[in-house]
Amino acid sequence: MKIDLNSDMGEGFGRWSIADDDGLMEIISSANIACGFHAGDYAIMDLTVQAAKARLVGIGAHPGLPDLIGFGRRPMAVSDTEMEAMLACQIGALQGIAARHGHRVTHVSYHAAFGTMANADDGRALRLARVIAALDRELTVFCMPGQPTERAAEKAGLRTLTLFLADRAYTAEGALVPRGQPGAVIHDLAAVRARVRQFLEDGSVRTIDGGRLPVKARSILVHSDTPGSLDLARAVRAEIEATGAELTPAHLLTD
Repeated sequence: MKIDLNSDMGEGFGRWSIADDDGLMEIISSANIACGFHAGDYAIMDLTVQAAKARLVGIGAHPGLPDLIGFGRRPMAVSDTEMEAMLACQIGALQGIAARHGHRVTHVSYHAAFGTMANADDGRALRLARVIAALDRELTVFCMPGQPTERAAEKAGLRTLTLFLADRAYTAEGALVPRGQPGAVIHDLAAVRARVRQFLEDGSVRTIDGGRLPVKARSILVHSDTPGSLDLARAVRAEIEATGAELTPAHLLTD
């Protein structure tokens, strides 16, 4: 079995950082790089791309809403046309930086409220998927199973890769428990390892109410801004290796 381990990277700004990106880069196989809207800037993007290339880590754009103070987690009153332009701007910026260093952007993973807004409407999801296809039809779209973003990407002729979120709780319906609710973010290493082990062994996860939810995914996500994310990523990788699975960048996975 081949599986990807990805994390959101480059989510600092100027001299400030919120995660140990250098440490995480030694553990993951794919990096979702912030493109300057919810976090990140041209210098951080440049350094993150170079670090990923040096470690043979695949890179993807992590586009968000233009809300540095809210870290892109607050919905905004923007039109579909504006979201299309935001998406093209962010992917294009990372593509330019990557090309300068002889690396290539291979996937797109929406950040927080941008992804929530994309998944709120099938028409909007399709419009955004068509933006990605217009930029590069070889790009893979990271998504949650069964959401509008997955259907839209497939309709636009794009490859998709579904995610399992190791550090977030799931509802019985397969949605993420909203941040701010008790138990939404999982910090306990033993609990994370148990969840990853269950997912790798039988393709399921324990829901917030104690039920069992089937999860079809080929990539595991650890949020870099979760406190203790470096230890969480190490724990997830240890479980992957313990099962004999092969850690593989997203763009090298085959169906």
